[in-house]
Amino acid sequence: MRIVFMGTPDFAVASLKALLDAGENVVAVITAPDKPAGRGQKLNKSAVKVFAEANALPVLQPEKLRDPQFIEELKSYNADLQVVVAFRMLPEMVWNMPPMGTINVHASLLPQYRGAAPINHAVINGEKQSGVTTFLLQHEIDTGNILLATKVDIAETDNAGILHDKLMNAGAETLIKTIEGLRNNTIKPIPQEDFKIEDLKHAPKIFKEDCLIDWNNSTEKIYNLIRGLSPYPTAFTYLHGKVLKVYEAEKEIQSHQKESGTYETDGKTYLKFATNDGFINLKMIQIEGKKRMEINEFLKGYRFEK
Repeated sequence: MRIVFMGTPDFAVASLKALLDAGENVVAVITAPDKPAGRGQKLNKSAVKVFAEANALPVLQPEKLRDPQFIEELKSYNADLQVVVAFRMLPEMVWNMPPMGTINVHASLLPQYRGAAPINHAVINGEKQSGVTTFLLQHEIDTGNILLATKVDIAETDNAGILHDKLMNAGAETLIKTIEGLRNNTIKPIPQEDFKIEDLKHAPKIFKEDCLIDWNNSTEKIYNLIRGLSPYPTAFTYLHGKVLKVYEAEKEIQSHQKESGTYETDGKTYLKFATNDGFINLKMIQIEGKKRMEINEFLKGYRFEK
């Protein structure tokens, strides 16, 4: 089976590696163009490109997926199947090209959490379980017929980074099982409409304003927001006019008379902010202009206004 793989970040590398480890015939890799980064604006390769080159796989990096030259080059690989993991939205002329279609590995249990940020939103919403789904691409984003799904538990202390790694590995395993099932004709695609779910949750792209902590919310909701945005794009608040990013925190649910958003500290070991039903005790933070650090290290060098 001739497979063309499409993906960009680390999350996709695990699936590409799994394909090679399983002896699958990956004939080409499509990934994002190199991007300038850092002070020197040096061109950075995607994680998928780095891995593909290390394994001597042909790499295509189209700026536009409808570009006629790219379409012709893609056709020349005569793929039986295309695999997409954490890539761009594909035009029909691309996803409909191979005879077996194009399968996508999505980091949620579809039809729940369709969209760009399923990992973040699952944690932000306090879910106890997530998973990965393989499905066939069709017109509407993340709506194609489901092939296989694997459930993954979310621990109460898991953040988006931890869940990312769990789902990355589960996705790679599920992809291999999916391809075996398609090859052996043992998988029957199931339309997502067959899953009768009343409360469909979505996973839209996250913007900066979504990351600002509202201390008027419950302790639980704020705790989940911090976990769901860590390590990226990171929840934040303000301390004396400076942006304070919060990577890790603990929750303390208790009644108090303090105004939401006010802080308590001993200046040495703890800094906690009042919520409407308790406190969020900061553990790992980064204040504007400084590096990321543990709270006791931060407090050693920070002078609070009197």
